[in-house]
Amino acid sequence: MTATPSAEALVQRLVAARVGTTFNQYRDERLAERLTRYLEERSDAPVLLVGEAAGYRGARVSGIPFTSERQLTGDGPGEATATIVHRVLADLALENHVVLWNVVPTHPGTATSNRPPTRLEITAALPFARELARDRRVVAVGRIAEAALAAPYVRHPSHGGAAAFRETLAACLR
Repeated sequence: MTATPSAEALVQRLVAARVGTTFNQYRDERLAERLTRYLEERSDAPVLLVGEAAGYRGARVSGIPFTSERQLTGDGPGEATATIVHRVLADLALENHVVLWNVVPTHPGTATSNRPPTRLEITAALPFARELARDRRVVAVGRIAEAALAAPYVRHPSHGGAAAFRETLAACLR
């Protein structure tokens, strides 16, 4: 499958982007290609589910927001939030109808930790989310995404929020 020019162009801009002091995992050609394929496969998805930032066990390693390498290949690190998000999307029969993204698609933190993105990082990364949001219903996962995108809020699934995430997402998409 050949990526659409818009998915390819977005990912190439992301590869070249400097987002504050975040780690840009998309400079790894394998992850950039994986993200391009992912976006192309979901080019007609009507919903954009946007979190805060790439996690050190999730998108930093897999290249796909809210997704761990273990979910993609059966190997590598797993990530609790990714597991919850994919399980809920499957339960709601939404897996192929949602594009997963982060306000800051690159990783703030280290190879073994996360940190919240700064305002500067959020501002620098917002054009990517806004481009993906065109012609889609946007749902913010967590307060940082809600504030950045002025989108309807659903509870982030971390720190005991799995049930509330499921409930608020289902209610938001009714």
